[in-house]
Amino acid sequence: MVEPISKQIEQGTLVYDASANKVGEYRGKAGPYAMLRPVGGGREWEANPGSVRPATPEERLSANVKAANSRSGEGNSVPYDISTPPSPIPDCPSCADLAALRHDARARARNDGTAETDANVLLRRHQHRDHDIRHRRISRFIPFAITQDPGMEPEYEAHCVSCAATSGPCPDPTTVEKWQHSHTQETRHTRYRRSFADYAVLEAQVQG
Repeated sequence: MVEPISKQIEQGTLVYDASANKVGEYRGKAGPYAMLRPVGGGREWEANPGSVRPATPEERLSANVKAANSRSGEGNSVPYDISTPPSPIPDCPSCADLAALRHDARARARNDGTAETDANVLLRRHQHRDHDIRHRRISRFIPFAITQDPGMEPEYEAHCVSCAATSGPCPDPTTVEKWQHSHTQETRHTRYRRSFADYAVLEAQVQG
């Protein structure tokens, strides 16, 4: 017999919903469903308990960075020097937790420093917000070229405006359009909000 999810996962834990392909905060149960809330706040959704598991450190980092980036202007007000990793403040539990996540991400890295970079972003923002530390500003202009990351697939997604149903992230627009046609046939809903997301890489340009 499977143990109830409410006994397996504590309220407030960040979990990964495989059906929705996203991370959320576990809020409790509603009938047979697990109630999850987007990281940083938002509309809760119902998840099948069988598709929910605790989020990995990398998934928690990525979800927290996305939530931080969505807050109005918070992530863009201070030009950090990204070449110097931030150091945790002594006797600060939050700094220690983020530094530990960064250490775990570094240990798990497989030629991909994304999780470690995410941990540094969160640590810088925490120190700027809670310790009033403005990390050293970039003292010289470094030209960068922005290119699409060839190792990561772009994502397409559609949200029904009428009922908040979603296609979930899809690898191509055709899959999203098929979902829209199917959803309209089932519900007669005709208005959708569509989104596209990709991964970008900034590469420093070598000066001759």
